[in-house]
Amino acid sequence: MLKTLDQLQQLRLEDGRTVACTSPAEARMLWGEMSTDGFYRLAAALLRPGDIALDIGANIGLSAMMFADTCPGVRVIAAEPAPATFDCLQRNMGVHVPDGVALQVAVGTAPGSAPFTWYPRASANSGLYADRAADDEATEIYLRNSGLDDEAIALITAGLHEGERMDVEVTTVSAILREHGPTAEVGLLKVDVERAELDVLLGVADTDWPRIRAVVAEVHDREDRLAQCCALLRRHGLLARTRQDPSLTGTELHEIYAVRPETV
Repeated sequence: MLKTLDQLQQLRLEDGRTVACTSPAEARMLWGEMSTDGFYRLAAALLRPGDIALDIGANIGLSAMMFADTCPGVRVIAAEPAPATFDCLQRNMGVHVPDGVALQVAVGTAPGSAPFTWYPRASANSGLYADRAADDEATEIYLRNSGLDDEAIALITAGLHEGERMDVEVTTVSAILREHGPTAEVGLLKVDVERAELDVLLGVADTDWPRIRAVVAEVHDREDRLAQCCALLRRHGLLARTRQDPSLTGTELHEIYAVRPETV
């Protein structure tokens, strides 16, 4: 059964704010990622008041909160398809990003609908291309790299990626921009969609690329996807660089940060 809002939990952040979440442990980890000086922070530092920050794969809205915190006056548009996760996103943005827009939708190459797998215990790993074996393996490697022993890893990962399947609406970046920001500059396109990242980038119309100043994306490097994403971004005039967090060494997970040369 999908969690309803009254079954959801809360986490008190270090700054005293409270957020709705499906898993306090996961939310604490995600907020920790927002607090480090990684690519998300670099990209957020380039935002200007009046910009759109387009948060694709927003989960419960912690990245949306960080963008709004970093640049007061930015308009955050956040997309998340899973109902329980979206409930948290909508509530958190209502309290902490009041000028933002929360959309219950997945984002891909074309509008339509598609099957989506939601992991109740690991919502950030949910997606259109969920792969339980691969997600288990990546989590095990991450935990081992973080210093945990096999017994602790087995305890944490048991049933972690038991998913619930549902059909979700799919739209494109360009369709979102037409409805919610037809003329505004996109200071940041953030993409964290668990193997659908190339789909999201391919769903940006050629006419919209010139107003996107920066892109930050998590990429699962299967079938040369990292190189394909970088090539697409460079084709549209952005300088792209990549990194892999040491805790993810041995997994397919990488990050891309791409900006227009004039913003560097």
